[in-house]
Amino acid sequence: MEKKKIKIGLVPKLIIAIIVGILFGQFLPEGFCRFVVTLSGFFSTFLKFVIPLMILAYVTMGIADLSQGAGKLLLITVALAYGSTLIAGSASYLVSSSLFPHFMSEGALDQIAATADASLTPFFSITLEPVMDTLSAVALAFVMGLCLSSMRGKEMGNSLYNGMSDFSKIIDKVLHTIIIPLLPLYICGTFTDMTISGKTFAILSILWKVFLVVIIMHLICITIQFVIAGTVSKKNPFTLIKNQIPGYTTALGTQSSAATIPVNLECAKKDGVCEQIRNFVVPLCANIHMAGSMITITACATAVCLMNQLPISLGIIVPFIMTLGVAMVASPGAPGGSIMTALPFLYMVFGAEAGDPDGAICAIMVALYITQDSFGTACNVSGDNAIGVIVDTIYKKFIAKTPQEN
Repeated sequence: MEKKKIKIGLVPKLIIAIIVGILFGQFLPEGFCRFVVTLSGFFSTFLKFVIPLMILAYVTMGIADLSQGAGKLLLITVALAYGSTLIAGSASYLVSSSLFPHFMSEGALDQIAATADASLTPFFSITLEPVMDTLSAVALAFVMGLCLSSMRGKEMGNSLYNGMSDFSKIIDKVLHTIIIPLLPLYICGTFTDMTISGKTFAILSILWKVFLVVIIMHLICITIQFVIAGTVSKKNPFTLIKNQIPGYTTALGTQSSAATIPVNLECAKKDGVCEQIRNFVVPLCANIHMAGSMITITACATAVCLMNQLPISLGIIVPFIMTLGVAMVASPGAPGGSIMTALPFLYMVFGAEAGDPDGAICAIMVALYITQDSFGTACNVSGDNAIGVIVDTIYKKFIAKTPQEN
């Protein structure tokens, strides 16, 4: 009698990786932790190389396969993503400015700043430059996808389309044989580094109330997004939220919207989003939909202003949110990418002197953000699929002339 192989799902693997990473960082020698971080770094380098190729393949084919209304769907998706980001950031400020004054203390600043640059150095690293950056990949995918959608069979043949289709299959193979199976290693290394460098416990011990409020805002944001998506699509929002758990957990560990794309595509499939729409919306929104990151950045900026007695109001924060909503399109889909993109614009909130990207206050912003980045990224990618459900409904009801297969 053959023994049945015990198959562990992705979510349990990711949870185990998080727990193991924290235990490694807390109890094992620094040398061993550096070894784990080195292995994680190899995977991270390869992932950064693959991400632009993934975006190019999926977004191009996603748009190219939309035989009707590709331009309209692109505008609708961008409008939904930008609107969601603006609303999330504004709501975050209103909540933060109301609650944070009750439990902020000036003494927290120095302790948080001490962890800003703390990070384990790998034994060695390899250089593998991406073929292009993520923004270039998105732009090229737009151009190729829209042109293929409108010109194929009319002004050109199918050679380029077939070539991109085969390229997409190659990326699929890489994702399912290398990227997804090794994600737990990446996550384990991330949490090992965060634990041994003290980032996680420093923030939790000092500003755990702020941390808790931000996480609750993320969860409320996700719930509202899926309730709206469920109402529009006439699907059970709680089923949609349940389907999103693997994507949420993956983002929690990788701190990267782009790294979560392959898992998020599977979540979108469970939601009943047709292949053309999910291949188009999920990779695109991984770069342009930053509701969770905006909640975190706005809350952190509000906290820092309150601790330093800097003036802050809705009139100051709204232009900052509007500017950052556009600027973050260029942020790398990697841990801390959003806050690095935000640094040049923090002067809009802190002023020219306090908002110096190389100054102490910006270093505190980075430390605050990085510690909560996991939850912001998880909120981002969850919202991506909520947008996917809405766009899929609009496509099937008002644009597609023939029924679409899931």
